[in-house]
Amino acid sequence: MRRVFRSLQARYMLIILTALVLMQVGYLVLSIAMSLGLDMQDLKPTESAVQVEKEWHEAAGSLAEVSPEVIRDLFAAWKSRYPEASMFWVDGDGVLREQTAGREGEIPTQWTAVSTAQFIKSRYGGDPFTVIAFVGQEGSGGFVVIEMPRAMFDPPIMQVYDRFGTWVAIGMIVIVVVFILISYLFFRRIRKRLTQLQEAMTLRDVDGLPVQVELSGKDEIGQLEQSFNEMVLKLKVSKQREEQEEQLRRELIANLSHDLRTPLTKIRAQAYTIGKEEVSSDGRRAIEALERSVVNLDRLIDNLMSYTLLMAGRYQYNPQTTDIVRLVKEHLATWYPLFEKEGIEVDADLQPLRQYEWRVDPLWMGRVLDNLYQNVLRHARSGRYIQVTLTSAEQYDAIIVSDHGPGMQSGQSEERGAGIGLSIVDRMLRGMDLDWDIQSDERGTTIIIKRYRK
Repeated sequence: MRRVFRSLQARYMLIILTALVLMQVGYLVLSIAMSLGLDMQDLKPTESAVQVEKEWHEAAGSLAEVSPEVIRDLFAAWKSRYPEASMFWVDGDGVLREQTAGREGEIPTQWTAVSTAQFIKSRYGGDPFTVIAFVGQEGSGGFVVIEMPRAMFDPPIMQVYDRFGTWVAIGMIVIVVVFILISYLFFRRIRKRLTQLQEAMTLRDVDGLPVQVELSGKDEIGQLEQSFNEMVLKLKVSKQREEQEEQLRRELIANLSHDLRTPLTKIRAQAYTIGKEEVSSDGRRAIEALERSVVNLDRLIDNLMSYTLLMAGRYQYNPQTTDIVRLVKEHLATWYPLFEKEGIEVDADLQPLRQYEWRVDPLWMGRVLDNLYQNVLRHARSGRYIQVTLTSAEQYDAIIVSDHGPGMQSGQSEERGAGIGLSIVDRMLRGMDLDWDIQSDERGTTIIIKRYRK
């Protein structure tokens, strides 16, 4: 049962039920109060209009003697019975003879058949309730008129509402307003808790993971907060496991790289020794292929180590103001003999840039260029062409390296790899706040390194 009442739905249903009970109890209390007020006010039971009319005719017709004293006695008797009533007497000659106090000047002093008919017409079915009765057995004494407010004939409940209806309405309005206020506070608290949970979900710790929230209750929102905390805990455990696995992977790569370099050095030394011996042309080509494979494998190991250090954030980065034109020229000059040896035509268009001083790490930038040139040797040797261009556009300065190879998507590269070289290029260029684009098709590949001007 306690678990049921922890639910937000159960709590709100309880609020609605309480409001309905309060309305019924309030109506009952007001009804009792009105009943007590009715007794205190000494309200009289409701009179019947038909009964009043009948008794007025009987009282007027039973008068044996018609005189002002008798009429005044009649009026006094009915006035004591009905204080709200007003009465007057018109004699047989149409002269107003008697009237109750408070009507002076309102009733004509001389009556004719026309004025009498007009009076009857104006009072018919209206308010006040009017009864006209002839005086005496034969009606020779004129007629008497009694006028009473029609409210006197309303049921007692109508009289109660006339006096206390405003209080009833105010009481109902108060109950409704209290219900609305409680509902507003209820949903306002829910919204506040949800907003706090939403803000907590956007917070991150030093590892970039969400931060656990403090439980605010045991209802549905509290259960959501508990589930969120459990998710955060699982993410932290997963993060720790991932870091441990990543550390093991880095150590494995570092150990493998170190262990592989030793036999590679021996293989290279043995190949060099064999190369000095007299061998056939086929043997010479085999030795050259072996040396190339050793060089490529050594570079692959170096790339693998560099990529591991970059991903771990342990690759040393020292940015400084660098003459990028000079840097490109120097690196291209070191690669020129290799391109010439492979029969690759070098087309260099190294024009001055608008902003030739770039804030980069010269070693990182040299590594980027080395990887791009190495890719041309490995994958675009068949095109026998490389172009290195320095150019300035409206918004940026750029280094462009192009070849006439088969393209990256053709699958016709002589030496296909895992793409670690370009991954290193991407990480280093982004680390130096440089952009780059690759355009590759069957006619060749173009790589553009951009530095936007500030």
